[in-house]
Amino acid sequence: MFELLTPEERKALASDIKDIFTEAKSAGFDVRTIKQIIRLRKQEPAEIEEQETLLDIYRRALGM
Repeated sequence: MFELLTPEERKALASDIKDIFTEAKSAGFDVRTIKQIIRLRKQEPAEIEEQETLLDIYRRALGM
């Protein structure tokens, strides 16, 4: 859908998104974590589970 927008619409949308993240940060939220949650919502549950399993394996291998 983003591809169907005009350059002006894209710029306005990007500005709106930036404003939302700025507002979230000023309210005490961690923007990096919010962006990570957004990325996770786009993934299939099986992909998320596989990624979390690998992360757990790597952490244990590093003694974390």
